[in-house]
Amino acid sequence: MATPTNTMGIPVHLSPTPPAHPRSTNTIVVFGASGDLAKKKTFPALFGLFKNNFLPKNTHILGYARTEMDKEKFEDRITQYIKLSGDEDKSKLREFLTRCKYINGPYDKDDGYKKLLENIEWMESDGGNHKNRIFYIALPPSVFVPVAQGIKRICWEGEGERRIIVEKPFGKDLESSRDLQRELSALFVEDEIYRIDHYLGKEMVKNIVVLRFSNVFFGAVWNRDYVSNVQITFKEKFGTEGRGGYFDEFGIIRDVMQNHLTQLLSLVAMERPVSLSTEDVRDEKVKVLKSVVPISEDDVLLGQYTASADGKNPGYLDDDTVPKGSKTPTFAAMALQVKNERWEGVPFILKCGKALNDAKAEVRIQFKDVPGNIMPHKIARNELIIRVQPNEAVYVKLTNKMPGLTVDTTTTELDLSYDRRWADVKIPDAYENLILDCIKGDHSNFVRDDELDAAWKIFTPILHQIDEGKIKPNSYEYGSRGPKGLDEFVQRYHWNRKGDDSKL
Repeated sequence: MATPTNTMGIPVHLSPTPPAHPRSTNTIVVFGASGDLAKKKTFPALFGLFKNNFLPKNTHILGYARTEMDKEKFEDRITQYIKLSGDEDKSKLREFLTRCKYINGPYDKDDGYKKLLENIEWMESDGGNHKNRIFYIALPPSVFVPVAQGIKRICWEGEGERRIIVEKPFGKDLESSRDLQRELSALFVEDEIYRIDHYLGKEMVKNIVVLRFSNVFFGAVWNRDYVSNVQITFKEKFGTEGRGGYFDEFGIIRDVMQNHLTQLLSLVAMERPVSLSTEDVRDEKVKVLKSVVPISEDDVLLGQYTASADGKNPGYLDDDTVPKGSKTPTFAAMALQVKNERWEGVPFILKCGKALNDAKAEVRIQFKDVPGNIMPHKIARNELIIRVQPNEAVYVKLTNKMPGLTVDTTTTELDLSYDRRWADVKIPDAYENLILDCIKGDHSNFVRDDELDAAWKIFTPILHQIDEGKIKPNSYEYGSRGPKGLDEFVQRYHWNRKGDDSKL
């Protein structure tokens, strides 16, 4: 008989609520509580944890932002993206909202933080002396430092755990990232800082380590002798949709490639860690990132979307919030080389873009041609695909005989689609995973300072060339596969499209 599980797939005989000090309170302060990130991700994730009994008992949530809102408006805002499946969920939501409070105040004045502290202490008054606090900064990077300084100066002291969560982007290049690190490290020790990249909380990203190091047949071929190339792809069907002014400051490489896709690369390419402990895993990620050679201009293809062919969707430059004549790329493809014994000569092709023909994120490992092929025709290469989103899946593409009296072959899949294999298990949201990790004090799926430094070293030189206009984007239509020359670019790096269903 199968072990019963809750809606997140956790065995019910295990207590999901993290262990807490016997007499403690837990306060989670969400800065930027009136913003899009808070309403779309942070509060729905907190409710998901609460609903499934993953928040410690005696937990309170305090939203803080500059916007004036009464209780009703605040609750309407933070529940917009919370999905309810029945009366039980509605009852849970009512209980959750009793744990939530909102206050407004400035980010750069002590008065605001004193008011915040008063409210934190009021929330803590129903518990013991052990008062744990998590400060979640869901704000633009321009206010990271003043908010962190205000927290440390006024709201930090006391008995109990103190942790601070910082959202990306962590700077715009190596220098600005190091400046930010210096500012934060002057206030907090590294163990108190949780740099959140939500991709590290996604189910299939967390699965990469398990697939690699728990299956002997994958481990045997996970190297330059068998792998031809690796593609890591992130595609969105929508454009900037009125957020072009914010996006233009960073561009697609800083927004997606330097963080999300590079994290995927590090997990795919790293060596086996000594253990699954936080620092052992992060040590190996840093080592492999340090092995990536500088990116050449020839290894880059950029694009910027124009209006759709039917004129229904505007181009990037048609967004009133985008500076006139902007050359900021909305699409990028880069080929990275990892110079070590395992991977030298195997290109890692990173691709990401907005306003494309599809929405997906995946890792696609293409193996080399079968040596000494005895079939009467060329056969497609084997591939391992890890579909991160949507519709999580792992599948292997292989050559199989067509049923019948001939020896004709076809390309087919060994398919592990999660929505079929585990249809009754809810896959937790990435933010649920990561907030719970922070509550437990687990840094495994957060970015360490030297890991961030190594990632910025890879991209900063080429980003400066792009910023200086030395590499210009090619145009592509909204809803297309990307800029002209994409097929040729990818095929330069050993990619063989025969039997490929990815449409690049």
